[in-house]
Amino acid sequence: MPVHTFRLNGEQVTVEADDDERLLWVLRDLLGVTGPKYGCGINVCKACTSHLNGRAMNPCSVPVKDLSAGDEVTTIEGLADTVDAELHPMQQAWLDQDVAQCGYCQPGQIMAAVALVRRVAEEGRGITEADLDTIRNICRCGTYPRIRAAIKAAAAGM
Repeated sequence: MPVHTFRLNGEQVTVEADDDERLLWVLRDLLGVTGPKYGCGINVCKACTSHLNGRAMNPCSVPVKDLSAGDEVTTIEGLADTVDAELHPMQQAWLDQDVAQCGYCQPGQIMAAVALVRRVAEEGRGITEADLDTIRNICRCGTYPRIRAAIKAAAAGM
């Protein structure tokens, strides 16, 4: 079986997996990382949103063969470490705004929000309603107003 090496939450990992096995299953089944959730498996719901080299991606749509040893995958489990804190500012904003209800989609929501805020900051501007409209993660509980409030609050502190 092929061997694949990449960085996961700051540590180099090596796994044996078929080339076409999706990264979500590698993370969950082989590496025991359960933050990225399985929702649809077809890159629609975004419950599995994580970061690849700092950009949002959905591991349900990425074959493990597409990763190289220098690629950095960050999941919700490693997000706080990216700011060397107990919680990332976005995670804290989620708590402050009492966003979660069932919580299933929240890791993906947070990871998408962090990537959006980083991108907007790189562009040298503040977050807008139009930016928030680009997040397509599904929340069955409908906490979108609190999600938007949390993103705005965290953006001010990031």
